Amino acid sequence: MTLTLTLVRHGQTHLNARRMLQGRVDSPLTRTGLAGVRVTAQHLAGTGFDAAYSSPQGRAVATAVEICRHHPQLDRLRADADLREFSFGVWERKPEHELEAFEPWSTLVPGILAGTHPGLPGGESGEAFMARVVGAFDRILAAHPDGHVLVVGHGLTLGAWLAHLDPSAVAALPNASVSTVTVDEDGAHVLEVGRDVAGHGSVAARPLRASAGAPVDA
Repeated sequence: MTLTLTLVRHGQTHLNARRMLQGRVDSPLTRTGLAGVRVTAQHLAGTGFDAAYSSPQGRAVATAVEICRHHPQLDRLRADADLREFSFGVWERKPEHELEAFEPWSTLVPGILAGTHPGLPGGESGEAFMARVVGAFDRILAAHPDGHVLVVGHGLTLGAWLAHLDPSAVAALPNASVSTVTVDEDGAHVLEVGRDVAGHGSVAARPLRASAGAPVDA
């Protein structure tokens, strides 16, 4: 038996476009973001999904709804609170460069992914974040031993699970991008990471390290 998971990052939001931090807070999709999501939805229109999951945050739900319009066979969209984005605490809705001055992204994200970061003031720890993300995907895998499942979420959330499966899969996830994972008797296999179907590029896809290796986004 083989399970395929298609992971889609939410479309571009107003806070994304303004380069402001957006974890637990929300903002609506921009016109560009909605257009990009519709491109991704059309790209996935021929995929036979058996189930669809989403973070309960508005930007993810709006993205998932657009994709699900093409899949009348899906009886419902299932929200899992543990698919929410990482909480940036007091830095929510603040410009990205202000957090960068406090703690460089290149040290923050590796600590989060390793589960060793204590958390930003008012936010959650890397350990708590990784535990809930891995737990959410473990539940999805347990519920669907085979078939094809859509999961719509966030840059760090989806990226964290991909990195958990394969550290070499750490990469930037553009808005409305598509990543693919298969799970069979030999384990999980990351097939594709951050395919930029909508053509949004590096907006809101921040590099993890500038000089070597692959990037990751927020």
